Amino acid sequence: MPEPEILRHRVDVVVIGGGQAGLAAGYFLRRAGLDFAILDDRQEPGGSWQRVWPSLRLFSPARHNPLPGWPMPPQPGVEFPDANHTVDYLRRYEQRYELPVLRPVRVTGVHEADEGLLVDSPQGQWHARAVISATGTWQSPYVPSYPGMREFAGRQLHTASYTGPAPFEGERVLVVGGGNSAAQLLAELSTVAETTWVTRRPPRFMPDDVDGRVLFDVATRQRAEREAGVEDSGGVGALGDIVMVESVRAARERGALRAHPMFTGLTRSGAVWPDGSARSFDSVVWCTGFRPALRHLRPLGLRRESGRIPTEGTRSVESPRLHLLGYGDWTGPASATLIGAGRTARTAVSEIMSTLAEVDRASAD
Repeated sequence: MPEPEILRHRVDVVVIGGGQAGLAAGYFLRRAGLDFAILDDRQEPGGSWQRVWPSLRLFSPARHNPLPGWPMPPQPGVEFPDANHTVDYLRRYEQRYELPVLRPVRVTGVHEADEGLLVDSPQGQWHARAVISATGTWQSPYVPSYPGMREFAGRQLHTASYTGPAPFEGERVLVVGGGNSAAQLLAELSTVAETTWVTRRPPRFMPDDVDGRVLFDVATRQRAEREAGVEDSGGVGALGDIVMVESVRAARERGALRAHPMFTGLTRSGAVWPDGSARSFDSVVWCTGFRPALRHLRPLGLRRESGRIPTEGTRSVESPRLHLLGYGDWTGPASATLIGAGRTARTAVSEIMSTLAEVDRASAD
């Protein structure tokens, strides 16, 4: 029986990922008049916002979370929009600008090719003069290794699999991690369960009046300081690690934000600490962050031990036809946020246009 024919396409730019960063790139690619495709492995629009826990909200009001061209409409009766509202905004944004999103398309590899890059997927191949990788981090949850993890008889899950507090009602829950997700999940779980919070270092809470607006401004100022060669003021890290959203403030008021040192390992029934003390738990929730979802770029051999690909701005140093969007501050100030994704996408598309124009001029000579 003959193998099915592989569909092959040629475009100026392939964007891998149809979440907020991919859509922002699509907006500027459309304005530039380039031929492009956005490949998204999800069934529906909305990117990773489809999978976050239901109570998660943006850190600032809707008007401070715009993608380029169209501000996010406010959510009626709510100051800080929730995940469902954000998903709806991304869906409508995609439709508003008629962005060419193809889904579900799972990219399995990106390879060097003549005068460009070859993007492989079970749904076909795309030959592109440039590629924007915008897959984010949600698909790559990180769980550290501790002794006894396989022996623990209770439930273990990562933030990425958390769907709400109901399954934990009446349990003894160990929450691991010192960032925003840990504080927010602890705040929620502590209303229905007996919680213990452990962190590698004492948690650093931001002032109550700091929200997403302040964080973006500080991150942008830090990037400008670095580029100007002046003394770094410390950026967002100088403010702390945890934004004091309403639920976290409420948890503080009822005394639920007490953090304990990290345990040394898990046992069949719980956890043990360096001093030999032990406690029993029914569940462990690992709020230990994410890593860039870059498996599709492995054929290019660009990744370092840090898990990052060396970049100048958004452009890969070793593969200049590749740009990375939305993976954190290393790909642009606050680039993993809605407003930050738009600003870094503008720069990336501008650089791609310049590169392609230069190649075309050289070919014409």
